Amino acid sequence: MTTTGPSNGSTYQALILKDSISRNGNRLTSMQVTLPRIVLPEFNTHRVFSRNSASSRAIPVNKMIEKAVNDPFIPSYWGKAQKGMQAFVELSKAEKDEAVQVWLRARDKAVEEAKELLDIGVHKQLANRLLEPFLWHVIVVTATEWDNFFKLRIHADAQPEIMYAAEAMKKALDSSEPQIIEEGEWHMPFVRLELVPPWIDARMASAARCARVSYLNHDGKESYESDNDLATRLLESGHLSPFEHVATPGDKDTGNFKGWTQFRQVVDR
Repeated sequence: MTTTGPSNGSTYQALILKDSISRNGNRLTSMQVTLPRIVLPEFNTHRVFSRNSASSRAIPVNKMIEKAVNDPFIPSYWGKAQKGMQAFVELSKAEKDEAVQVWLRARDKAVEEAKELLDIGVHKQLANRLLEPFLWHVIVVTATEWDNFFKLRIHADAQPEIMYAAEAMKKALDSSEPQIIEEGEWHMPFVRLELVPPWIDARMASAARCARVSYLNHDGKESYESDNDLATRLLESGHLSPFEHVATPGDKDTGNFKGWTQFRQVVDR
């Protein structure tokens, strides 16, 4: 297998999906974040976040292989081995070049073994795990509180891969202007309210689209009927995390939001 670097050039990204503020001054923001899969566990330790992300159990192995081959995650900061959790000194340029080649050879081997597991008939929920260190990862995250995350992750002690993501998120948040959401109105990522048919609950459509990041299926096509069907299935099966991204201003804190009532609290009754 030919060892190659990225062709599509995925990188750290933070895209504001919806930025809202209530009359009481409580701000709620949803964004879509791209970061390396290797730091997802660190990202998930922040409980003030509601989040849904691409799932290795949902995406076909061949699609994951394509991403690992054509657009792999390759570290840009190569710290020198030392005691402790932080690597404050980088490798030399020659050492970094060698490390990149080792990293890509490991990627090539993981791809070969994933293909073998696929040929044997192993389910994607296992075969895809071999590819995860070499993949970019997409997350939908919604929160009212960000300061502690930025304090911990934009810091010299943070792993560079999550620090770069946090810096992109802070830049997006700082440059965004929240829109006022009145009492009784709803914060709904991915939804253009004027296009939703009157027989479809726009809140259900928004929840479905937040969930669908697990399938990387935001391809520009809109089917609110399909969204409603997906949200109904999620609700019936008890998969309620996507309903947290949809919220309305309230006098009390609900879930992990300050001053907003999550749609999850409404439908899970």
